[in-house]
Amino acid sequence: MNEIQDERYQVVEEAIYDAFFLVLREKELDKITVSDVIKRAGIVRSTFYNHYENIPALVTAIEDKTINDIFIIMNTFHPKNDWDICNSYFLTICKYTMTNPFLANLLSNPRGSAFFEKNMTMFHHYARKITQNTAPDNRDKEEISYMIACTIGCTLGVLHKWSKDNFQVPPETIAGILTKTFISGMLPCIL
Repeated sequence: MNEIQDERYQVVEEAIYDAFFLVLREKELDKITVSDVIKRAGIVRSTFYNHYENIPALVTAIEDKTINDIFIIMNTFHPKNDWDICNSYFLTICKYTMTNPFLANLLSNPRGSAFFEKNMTMFHHYARKITQNTAPDNRDKEEISYMIACTIGCTLGVLHKWSKDNFQVPPETIAGILTKTFISGMLPCIL
């Protein structure tokens, strides 16, 4: 019985996400309402509220799912060196951006900075785990937070331009640019 309930819950979750993505193609993020989503999902308002408190809670859940999806993909890679780690991360972000309307929308939205801060912080933890470096002392944590902010700005800028150019450049090229920038400038400071 629990398996059936879990499956139903997942089906509704997917319907809500799909409906949100459809509405997102027509409206700006801050203009989307619960009514918009439930109409597209074919569910009643109470079903939506059984899953999410409001649209910002849905957006946060989608952000978290997006980050989780990226890192699930990342865990399938078997990096041999820093270049492989960084390039696989940025290539995953690039490919995921091309197929995820939510992520592409974030690139032109002020909320994108907060999303990428979460994402880069998780990448920092992932890279430290993979490279097995020791934790920095307290003085270095402030510098690391600024370097992560620098990486966020760089990544957002490149991905924003790429999405505005309708992804005309191959994702491998964009990932290479981001990897080269990260390895030569930021990686030595945050690991």
